[in-house]
Amino acid sequence: MAEFLYIYRNSARARTAAMGTPEARQKSMERWMTWLRDLEQKGHVRSGGQPLEPSGKVVRGGTRAIVDGPFAEAKDVIGGYSIIIADSITQAAEFAKGCPALDDPDGAVEVRPVATM
Repeated sequence: MAEFLYIYRNSARARTAAMGTPEARQKSMERWMTWLRDLEQKGHVRSGGQPLEPSGKVVRGGTRAIVDGPFAEAKDVIGGYSIIIADSITQAAEFAKGCPALDDPDGAVEVRPVATM
């Protein structure tokens, strides 16, 4: 079994719709927890991860300049991450198909193998 990082991406519009009201936030969180709990019960979650705030900073190479987010060069918002255990990247990608982020036509789950050192 290997580890894979899921990076959840969606549009700012979808994030606002999912988190804009207490009711929407509750419904969204229930869907996310149901999906992650199912993977966890099957032994495929190393870390459920955490949601990320939309703001942040970027430190650029060269001058080491620090700039504020949101990150203008990105067309999407990274909403959070999880660490998943799977036999292969193909299996990890199949697991990602159930992710609630994909309800947004602009949503995506980036699946990245975690390198072993």
